[in-house]
Amino acid sequence: MVNSIVLYGIVILLSSFSFYKDKQKTQAAFAKAWKIFTNLLPDLLAILLFVGLSLSILSPAQISALLGQDAGFLGIILSLVIGAIALIPSFVVFPLGATLLENGAGLAQVSALMASLMAVGIMTIPLESRLFGKRFAYVRNLSALMMCLFFSLLVMEVFG
Repeated sequence: MVNSIVLYGIVILLSSFSFYKDKQKTQAAFAKAWKIFTNLLPDLLAILLFVGLSLSILSPAQISALLGQDAGFLGIILSLVIGAIALIPSFVVFPLGATLLENGAGLAQVSALMASLMAVGIMTIPLESRLFGKRFAYVRNLSALMMCLFFSLLVMEVFG
């Protein structure tokens, strides 16, 4: 809360200073930012809708039933797929991981899920493609998925 207040205060202060120095440039910058925001708004709303659906459909108990300690490599693959498709805000990912571990999910499976939730975004590929290009979006997501797989296999090897 305090961080948000400080950041908003800094933004207001710097925007006021910019407005004071050059009113036309500041107004042009705000107009351009507004146009970018309105162009991205449909994609952002779709993402938020999917987040809400994901949180209502996939409960921690359901996920941990599929990702138990005995799930092994298949559980890791399932975790990677769920994490790559689901779009959950980062502030939910870590408590979700703790809840899954408490409900009997395996450490390697939870690490695969958490890593792919944070790094891979199948649902955001259309937005990412528009902003950075299709090739970049696909290569980034595929390389992130491979790193998540490597990371979870390392966790499985080290922690059993």
